[in-house]
Amino acid sequence: MSEILNIRGITKSYGGVTVLKDMDFVLNSGEVHCIVGENGAGKSTFIKMLSGAITPDHGDMTVFGKTYKRFKPREPITLGISTIYQDVDLVETLTVADNIFLGCEFQRAGFVDMALQKQKAQELLDSLSISMPADALVETLSPAQKQNLQIVKALHRKSRVLIMDEPTASLGEEESAALIRLIRQLTGTGIGIIYISHYLEEVFDIGDMVTVLKNGEATGCYRIDECTHEMIIQKMVGREASLFYRRERVPIDPGDVVLELKGVTREPLVQNISFEVRRGEILGIGGLVGSGRTELARVIFGSDRISSGSIIKNGMPISVKSPRHAIRMGICMLGEDRKQDGLFMSRSILENIRIVDNEKKTFVSPIKDRASSKNMIDLLKVKATDSEQEIQYLSGGNQQKCIIARWILSKCDIVIFDEPTKGVDIGAREDIYELMVSLAKEGKAIIMISSDMPEILSMSDRICVMREGAVTHILENVQQSNEEELLKYYMGIA
Repeated sequence: MSEILNIRGITKSYGGVTVLKDMDFVLNSGEVHCIVGENGAGKSTFIKMLSGAITPDHGDMTVFGKTYKRFKPREPITLGISTIYQDVDLVETLTVADNIFLGCEFQRAGFVDMALQKQKAQELLDSLSISMPADALVETLSPAQKQNLQIVKALHRKSRVLIMDEPTASLGEEESAALIRLIRQLTGTGIGIIYISHYLEEVFDIGDMVTVLKNGEATGCYRIDECTHEMIIQKMVGREASLFYRRERVPIDPGDVVLELKGVTREPLVQNISFEVRRGEILGIGGLVGSGRTELARVIFGSDRISSGSIIKNGMPISVKSPRHAIRMGICMLGEDRKQDGLFMSRSILENIRIVDNEKKTFVSPIKDRASSKNMIDLLKVKATDSEQEIQYLSGGNQQKCIIARWILSKCDIVIFDEPTKGVDIGAREDIYELMVSLAKEGKAIIMISSDMPEILSMSDRICVMREGAVTHILENVQQSNEEELLKYYMGIA
């Protein structure tokens, strides 16, 4: 095998936060080099750097013997590097053949030669033993067929390096096995593959090498046949949750159930979910990206309707038809993307805090609004000039506090936090944790979704582990658990 890609000392920072630090990486022809790491370890940044979407601050990238400091947006494609993202990048309303040759169509007399294009596409599909009609519309294909089509499209471009980001995340067992067989076929032709996956069994099945990322740094690079699952997990974790935030525990009555889910299903991403949340409890929902955590939260909050099952609040079945309906029933949610789903960025702090409570009123009192907003700003220690300041100029942590203030004023008794400290600095994190504990002490039931394992272990009374849309385990003795054990549950090897 010959070296086709060599990354040396790559570093990338955003706003003083280093997301990749002095990373080295080598890919050889005919090799599958896997990259593993917790959520937020730097995998996505690495992919975007190789695809030309972002520019590294420092470091060199040598591709087929030529060294670059950065790539122009389309340069990786011309060099033979193609990225196949987890979210399918295809035009659904065009045919298979049209997608393969998009941007480089066969033409005759100034027109696209549809017949020749279909013929060439079918020949390429058949050569890879991919069963797919070239004239089928992409929107009619299965997830596995779409994944294969992206590979075919890359091969048509004469790609010699394929970057695959969680390629089996939306595939079934048989489809995943078929994709792995195709990957082995490709490496047999000398193509090098960078394979990002959360599934360690898959990594050990298909990989030749594995690099472990943690907090933006490569903590190890190993031959697959020289390492074990436990060794990789240890390199991915590498810290004790006891060094993290120590929260005050709130006495919980096991019989005081506020919210109960029975067999809740939302096809295809939420499957037969059942659990209870008690008054004063912080119930953690953990799992890898794509496990169905956010989709479950959206169902509880009414953003998506359930296919089957029931939601019971205070002993009574409820039908949550919309977020507005959920709020009226005392259920609120802080979404993962606060700028997209939680804030009116060009409006004032006052308007953002008061909007839900004011919706219930026929008449609004500006004087009372200013007073209550100031009280919340003082209570939650929001760093702002005054309540009239536009919320877009606040830090991420202060924006999050304003959303919490909104729900405190709405008097909800069930609060869903989806990634509550995402993009929040360390000082503001502890403020938010203290606010969550204070809500629990007031008797509110809290559901917390988090990708940060120290956070979920430190903050939760119990943890529901989700994998492939289902709850696989409920950890009752969280204080006796550790990150290594939790990661094994996440990956389905415990």
